[in-house]
Amino acid sequence: MPKPLSLTFDPIARADELWKQRWGSVPSMAAITSIMRAHQILLAEVDAVVKPYGLTFARYEALVLLTFSKRGELPMSKIGERLMVHPTSVTNTVDRLMRAGLVAKRPNPNDGRGTLASITDRGREVCEAATRDLMAMDFGFGAYDDEECREIFALLRPLRVAAGDFQEG
Repeated sequence: MPKPLSLTFDPIARADELWKQRWGSVPSMAAITSIMRAHQILLAEVDAVVKPYGLTFARYEALVLLTFSKRGELPMSKIGERLMVHPTSVTNTVDRLMRAGLVAKRPNPNDGRGTLASITDRGREVCEAATRDLMAMDFGFGAYDDEECREIFALLRPLRVAAGDFQEG
């Protein structure tokens, strides 16, 4: 049986020390490891909040995006573009939301090959309730104040620009 880790032991800090001893100081290794672990923690926390609504955070994001649109509907291609996910992921997400009665699909009258996804009244209700719950737990960032959250956003922005998420301007 593995020995439980001490609550004062930071495995990422230890890995950073061992890395330095073997290959020299590479702060980016510790940074990526911390970001990946933070991603796991945050995703688990927000998924736990939206799970009672039959959602994952990815499905919640799609619902929110639809509520932001003027008519509550968007082409599937636009959903993928705005959420920065592959078309297959969009189809999977929207199909699951549709089976839950939160989204409807119909042919796009402006694009003979395209499909529109639209949020249903039930989808709006679920989105509002899930949003209230997520806001109550600060989207998992309760350990940070508002200014620190803004700093995190600002620190990650150059990485996103370099990856082509968007252009500064």
